[in-house]
Amino acid sequence: MPTTARREARRVLEIEAAAVRGLVDDLDEGFDAAVALLKGSAGRVVVTGIGKSGIIGQKIAATLASTGTAAFFLHPAEAIHGDLGMILTGDVVLALSYSGETEEVVALLPHVKRRGAALVAMTGSRGSTLARGADVVVAITIREEACPLNLAPTASTTAQLAMGDALAMALSVEKGFRPEDFAALHPGGKLGKRFLRVSDLMHTGESVPLVPLDAPMRDVIYEMSKKRFGITGVVDAAGRLAGVVSDGDLRRLLERDCERAWGANAGSAMNADPKTIEPWAFATAALLTMEERKITSLFILDGDGKPQGILHLHDLWGVESI
Repeated sequence: MPTTARREARRVLEIEAAAVRGLVDDLDEGFDAAVALLKGSAGRVVVTGIGKSGIIGQKIAATLASTGTAAFFLHPAEAIHGDLGMILTGDVVLALSYSGETEEVVALLPHVKRRGAALVAMTGSRGSTLARGADVVVAITIREEACPLNLAPTASTTAQLAMGDALAMALSVEKGFRPEDFAALHPGGKLGKRFLRVSDLMHTGESVPLVPLDAPMRDVIYEMSKKRFGITGVVDAAGRLAGVVSDGDLRRLLERDCERAWGANAGSAMNADPKTIEPWAFATAALLTMEERKITSLFILDGDGKPQGILHLHDLWGVESI
């Protein structure tokens, strides 16, 4: 038997789910016009709202910014007390107010026009002051709030959030936003790392362990110890990668003939067929290669076969295979 708390939770969830489902049938040309206006703008998207709508507005601004649209949140009360300068000619203001009569938001209307910005209203009332003053209206009508008193913004803010996501995603599709673009905006995030390129993570310059073909074993070991990758590349006279010497190669060489191992040079000890990868390859491809080959490092070569960098398994922590 459901508890009172669970019965109330179900009621709330059903009302809010119905509010979002209702948005699907209510989508009209206003949504298309809003996406077209946002896409065609040479400026930024300035999202504004107060109270619960303001909190939702902050999330919408963050979602827009993370999916390729320059956007930020502007508090309407702060705007009319000096922050109007944040709105520039060519910007699009996205104003959230379910009633369309929120005093602080309505007070912005003449100033938005004066600043040379366009206005998109996200409201539940097409006849409201906000809707009448907007260039485009995105409707978010709901039947009721989930609040038992039908007062606290609940279903209406859920509808705002869902419609904001719909706007952001439709806009990203219209702009041709790609996984690579997402990665560029999320370099520290787990999702973004899936689409990082090898060139974004590889070690370059003096950090790359390299020795010539005729390097004696003591120099090979020194280079491996100094650079701390557990491997060194072996290059020919032209600087092309001829092979690699790894910790495993050294161990196997010593196991076969310890005396002769110390008299060997890099060319005689190296693996002449190492696995390499291109700098433009996805980091996930590098991770997959290391996992399949059971290796911990990959050299990155340029078009002439010369080492451009090195990538270690540790550099790929947080990267997930696709």
